[in-house]
Amino acid sequence: MKLFARARKSKLFRYGWKFTLVALVAAAGLAVFLFYAGWATTFDTKKVGEMPERNTVFDVDGKIYSRLAGANRLKVSLDQISPFFINALLAREDTRFYQHSGIDWRGILRALVHDILSGSAKEGASSITQQLARNSLPLGGRTISRKVLEAMVALRIERDFTKQQILELYINRIYFGSGCYGVETASQAYFGKSASTLSLPEAALLAGLIRSPNRFSPLRNPDGAAQQRDAVLDRMVELKRISAGEANQAKLAKVNPHPKRLLQIQENYAMDAVQRDLNAILTQDQIDNGGLFIYTTLDPAVQNAAQDALETQLTKIERQSNFRHPVKAKYQPPENGEDSSMPYLEGAVVAIDNASGGIRALVGGRDYSQSKFNRALSPANRQVGSAFKPFVYALAFTHGLLPGAAISDGPIQPGEIDGAGNWSPGNSDGTYGGIQPCSYGLIHSRNTMSVRVGQFAGLDAVQKVATSLNLGDNIPRGPAIYIGSFETDLKDFTAAYSVFPNAGVRKQAYMIERIDDQQHKPIYRAAHISTLALDPSAAWMTSQLMEEVLTRGTAASARSLGFKLPAAGKTGTTNDYKDAWFLGYTSTLTCGVWVGFDQPVTIIPRGYGAALALPVWVQVMNKAGQRYPPQDLQPTTPVQRAMVCSLSNHLATTGCEAAGTAYEIDLPVDKIPTVACEVHGGDQMFANQLENFGQKAVTFPNRFFQSFRKFFGGK
Repeated sequence: MKLFARARKSKLFRYGWKFTLVALVAAAGLAVFLFYAGWATTFDTKKVGEMPERNTVFDVDGKIYSRLAGANRLKVSLDQISPFFINALLAREDTRFYQHSGIDWRGILRALVHDILSGSAKEGASSITQQLARNSLPLGGRTISRKVLEAMVALRIERDFTKQQILELYINRIYFGSGCYGVETASQAYFGKSASTLSLPEAALLAGLIRSPNRFSPLRNPDGAAQQRDAVLDRMVELKRISAGEANQAKLAKVNPHPKRLLQIQENYAMDAVQRDLNAILTQDQIDNGGLFIYTTLDPAVQNAAQDALETQLTKIERQSNFRHPVKAKYQPPENGEDSSMPYLEGAVVAIDNASGGIRALVGGRDYSQSKFNRALSPANRQVGSAFKPFVYALAFTHGLLPGAAISDGPIQPGEIDGAGNWSPGNSDGTYGGIQPCSYGLIHSRNTMSVRVGQFAGLDAVQKVATSLNLGDNIPRGPAIYIGSFETDLKDFTAAYSVFPNAGVRKQAYMIERIDDQQHKPIYRAAHISTLALDPSAAWMTSQLMEEVLTRGTAASARSLGFKLPAAGKTGTTNDYKDAWFLGYTSTLTCGVWVGFDQPVTIIPRGYGAALALPVWVQVMNKAGQRYPPQDLQPTTPVQRAMVCSLSNHLATTGCEAAGTAYEIDLPVDKIPTVACEVHGGDQMFANQLENFGQKAVTFPNRFFQSFRKFFGGK
């Protein structure tokens, strides 16, 4: 009996500790399982379906122009993928995909045995679901702990998604090298075709890239890519997915070392502007998630013309004998990083559609790869100089001044200008004339006349209109603004100029017309904001004078440069010739050009806007005129012939005619004076004698026009 008890006790001891050990191991395993299973629940599996893809940017004609942000990925549905690729993928990465529930235990065991026998750890055993978990969620680094977590998350994914959904998500997410995410992107990049038309050798090659996409990229290593392709084909034969003959035939296909590249992100200033607007419209998450369809107002033909014209003209300037600065051709970019400020001559161009305010072209410099600083946009503000004068004249016309009004072109006397003290700006050419028609001051850009016109317009009114035109938030309050002594950026300045062909209406310049989400549903539409910024009649009167700027004024050289279209515009040159401007418009487009150095310095001696910026404008507008043919600039309000006095700006009298101050002019009806001149006396000519005025002009033409020319210095 004792013997039996002793034997029984010995047996319990012998097996009890083993049972206890097994129980402890099982408990530990269960604890680990519960821990990682709980950890896995902290991840949102909905994010598995969220994969960034590039936002597609379309031009004004609805054609793809570029892509922005996100991964270089084009998502497609499973039925848009060649069956060859699906079979090759499953043969390569997960042969039991449709049999397991997220973890292929048989595959893990097979890989473990293979690694033990080979003495290495080269063969992985992650299922497609595990790989999807790893590539979709932040699970951590390549550790045992991460592998366990990955397996637990894979089980969750299998519960939340169907096999078809998992496979589709995986195929769209996986990286194929050379910046390509998803099989559609890779297929178009490497073979120039859709994934739906992949052949057997092409499909096998792509499947062979997945484990080491950069190493075996057909761009860098066509032989390595071919070896991986052949390994995939052999595996497909082993699994009876294809025949040996099909595999051998596929192995004969040559790997193309010069694939068709996808449309990459446009590295230019226009896309920089689109990105800026995008940042202001959407949240960063919306942008980063990608898949947006961004419809812009950009016209590639005008954009390319602007880029080419700017480079052509600035290179020409650099070759002039009086150019004393570094030239772009000899510039050496720094090895690390880039210079934002370039030592060579720079420039910018903006073209805006008058009807909508849509920006057709935006060039912020000569070479985006060398400098990302966008000179067309704020904060790249520069002094505007004489190019601001048209707005001063328009305000003066609003307040009753007329284009033929007598204005002195003589030197400004100390104390003559209110609030200016002894400030006495001179004309850029150093010369002075006598009394001239007001129009002469704008057409020939006379500083002294323009300051006197500004005095008539009023400092408060000029400052207010500059602010309302969005030329700056802190426009200085001083008479120097009459001749453009303040800074703004080219985009806003060009948009301000569009008020002249738009009857005084300022249309907000914009570049993004509409944004659609991944489901092609609109999430943003341009507001198309318009505001009345200038008196319509005064805007037209000013525009008439700017037409003459191009025919007999400071920009008359436009005709010799080959510009024949009906247009108007104004040159601009700042002190010491540091900035050269030309802003002008046709009935369809308004275009602005700036030329200068990033660090302001004299470009060339006497480097006027007409010589430096105007040639760029001419080239751009000639090219754009083919796409946007202009018509003659027409008055937007009723116009009537009138006879007025150049001294009083009132209706001319017989006394004015005798004094030689009466002149004829076409005026908007709301700008025709309502009272007769009180300076010269005599009978009123406009109100009482308008109907027989034509006969009178025939009777006394010589006396009238001779006196007119004499009074205005022969002009």
